[in-house]
Amino acid sequence: MALAAGVGAVVGSQAVDASSATVVRPLPELGAAVPLVPDGVTVDDGVVPGGGTTVGSGLPAVTELDPALLTALRRAAGAAADDGVAFTVTSGWRSAEYQEQLLREAVAEHGSAEEAARWVATSDTSAHVSGDAVDLGPASARSWLAEHGAAYGLCQIYRNEPWHYELRAGAADRGCPGMYADPTHDPRMQP
Repeated sequence: MALAAGVGAVVGSQAVDASSATVVRPLPELGAAVPLVPDGVTVDDGVVPGGGTTVGSGLPAVTELDPALLTALRRAAGAAADDGVAFTVTSGWRSAEYQEQLLREAVAEHGSAEEAARWVATSDTSAHVSGDAVDLGPASARSWLAEHGAAYGLCQIYRNEPWHYELRAGAADRGCPGMYADPTHDPRMQP
């Protein structure tokens, strides 16, 4: 499998589900049958096969991120690697079609559009669709970012999504802004 190296970095640990749902699932062992993409979407839509990839990946989920976010992410990943911490991108840029699929799945999982909105944005409001958000793992990477991320402008945005990071101008000087409880409290998500 082409992504065996990226998956190998996180096998044996846990990965955040790409839908940003509350469920955290163990990754399959190398060599196990892994669906390459969810039904109806492809890697060209931003799917990250196998649950994770590197920040140097050529997958659209990484390459289609906003250039400033990608630069900050790669700089931070390099510094974290010097500390023995590896970043895994579990989700990044997503097509509108992929985002809508994730939203439909979240509604089915959580029972209502209102509850699903705490976890998955619409394609019109998602920072993933605009390339302005990245979901990262494992826990060691998120811990490293909690301590050092502001220096690179990388900030956790939602308290309920410790894997979701966005670039915040001025964070290196002023620190990251306060987090929203979940996306329903984010004014950018309001109609």
